[in-house]
Amino acid sequence: MNKNAIMPMNEFSLIQTYFAAHALSRSDVLLGIGDDAALCQVPAGQVLAVSVDTLVAGAHFPLDTTPFDIGYKALAVNLSDMAAMGAQPAWFTLALTLPAADADWLAAFSRGLLHLAQQFQVALIGGDTTCGALTISVQIMGFCPPALAIKRQGAQVGEGIYVTGTLGDAGVALRVLLGEMALSQAQLAQVLPRLQRPTPRVAAGLALRGLASSAIDVSDGLLADLGHVLDSVGLGAELYLPDLPLSPLLQALPPALAWQMALTAGDDYELCFTLPVAHSAQVSQKLASSACVTRCTRIGTVTQAPGIVCLEAPERIYVVPSSSGYRHF
Repeated sequence: MNKNAIMPMNEFSLIQTYFAAHALSRSDVLLGIGDDAALCQVPAGQVLAVSVDTLVAGAHFPLDTTPFDIGYKALAVNLSDMAAMGAQPAWFTLALTLPAADADWLAAFSRGLLHLAQQFQVALIGGDTTCGALTISVQIMGFCPPALAIKRQGAQVGEGIYVTGTLGDAGVALRVLLGEMALSQAQLAQVLPRLQRPTPRVAAGLALRGLASSAIDVSDGLLADLGHVLDSVGLGAELYLPDLPLSPLLQALPPALAWQMALTAGDDYELCFTLPVAHSAQVSQKLASSACVTRCTRIGTVTQAPGIVCLEAPERIYVVPSSSGYRHF
């Protein structure tokens, strides 16, 4: 933070200056920022979907990440949770812990946060600020018809396993920032936005309603997150690694490294979902439409035997040489 921009400011003036004055208005927000609680109207026939994520400086983003990108990603990861449930995001709250009230930092952070809020038409309806190590917690709320919520439970033997977009770019970008991998500036520019400004697949999640049998967003790594889906129903999977969707940059890497990034690195915030064979053509068409503008790729099949088997060729098992995903503790 810029020490020259640090200024005396109480909690209420901070909230009003950087957040309340610029927050999106929605007709279903009956009472927003400024009271002890917000009041929101859930549409008739819908249920409320709620999720919360916390980002801690140095753990979830590098210390030199720009405040615009921190604000953007703090909301993006929550929007991704709504997408995985097939929920329409509507409102969010923000709990912001700051080491100091830095005017420049707050201005850029709020621009990143509210830029994405405007894009997805979600309203900031309240929150809290306090002094301490830089930590951002966002709670997001949305809604969906009760029968159409997409849960982690539901996969069945023989169904296809799919992912949206491409996998592994964010992991490569993080490795470069940590000095564990070298890329040219031009190459880094291809993957860095995937780490710092991931695209929440909200439209894709809505398109999967009534079609996908289960879904999850890929935050901790494909193997770890798919494992949650499979463990919830006591099943397993076979993944065919040559079918993993990779960007041109990852395709140029040695296959073992590219597969490792795609399988374990995390931070992609793509959707991983299971799908009955009868729905595959319909889903592919929906996701390629102008509303979603993303592709989906079948990468494997749900199996009866528990555990995930990775194949580098028919009947040739590939042993992943690293941990199965991000660990929170």
